[in-house]
Amino acid sequence: MNYIGSKHKLSSFIKKTIVNTVGNDLSDLVFCDLFAGTGIVGRTFKPIVKQIIANDIECYSFVLNRNYIGNHQILNYVNQIEILNNLTLVEGFIFQNYSENGSEGRLYFSAENGKKIDSIRQKIEAWKTTNTITEDAYYFLLASLIESADKIANTASVYGAYLKKLKKSAQKKLILKPAEFAFTKTKHQVFNSDSNVLIKKIKGDILYLDPPYNARQYGSNYHILNTIAKYDAFVPQGKTGLRDYYRSLYCKKNEVKDSFEELIKTANFKYIFLSYNNEGLMSEDDVSTIMKSYGKYSLKTINYQRFKADKTENRNHKAASTVEYIHVLEKNI
Repeated sequence: MNYIGSKHKLSSFIKKTIVNTVGNDLSDLVFCDLFAGTGIVGRTFKPIVKQIIANDIECYSFVLNRNYIGNHQILNYVNQIEILNNLTLVEGFIFQNYSENGSEGRLYFSAENGKKIDSIRQKIEAWKTTNTITEDAYYFLLASLIESADKIANTASVYGAYLKKLKKSAQKKLILKPAEFAFTKTKHQVFNSDSNVLIKKIKGDILYLDPPYNARQYGSNYHILNTIAKYDAFVPQGKTGLRDYYRSLYCKKNEVKDSFEELIKTANFKYIFLSYNNEGLMSEDDVSTIMKSYGKYSLKTINYQRFKADKTENRNHKAASTVEYIHVLEKNI
């Protein structure tokens, strides 16, 4: 997924920093990805640690992590994927509210793709209700749908608005592709919780933090993915069809430092790594001052190309790149 804040291109830098700090052998350690997003960092460490704890407050992120992290044994899914790709199309909630020719006129999906999302989503839920599929298979199929739908969405990467005309990729037919995950011998934990609440209930060895950097709320930028994940009844609001969404304190200038310090103070982890950048709501000094109060602190940096949700000429970027930080704390426990 083309995702704001994705650590896909930074995963090797993150892994190198953590391994150089903690050591090469992580096989007996518990690794927590507290703001997991699409789960890229957790997926990187899943094969090499004892256990992953993954968490995100957004429902679509929970679904992705429940599959990519929570699932760890072989699933027989070929027949189910084939059935879902060949369903009779229906005009459901996504078609009516977010698709071409739908009753609300929002152009997030083509008419056919909107119907196919509805058809697949309803079938997955029906299988779950009748115990036709396991819980593992449910989240695997739902993660597959979320990612496949995202690939043909008529947006500039985020769902804060839709494009006026169907772009080429949005005109392609949705094909459900399996969200394949890594197999491991050990089980993992996946949560859908406020990070500052969950941190009081868990413990481990390595805590990786990738909170929002700025005022953009993920619940509004990816609201349709949450709607596909939940597939619940609500009245979409406004031109973009927003639903009620969680508002993170990490996106609020006057709240972020207090929330961050509370998290660091509470965390029962020896090693804490924070991904942030030079344009975040907290300055480098803000973060270092807080972390130095709780143990041995250091900083790693790398230049990184800015995330662009649309064409460069349509935006007035301050710079073509940002400086990504990894703040490192060996905590006094």
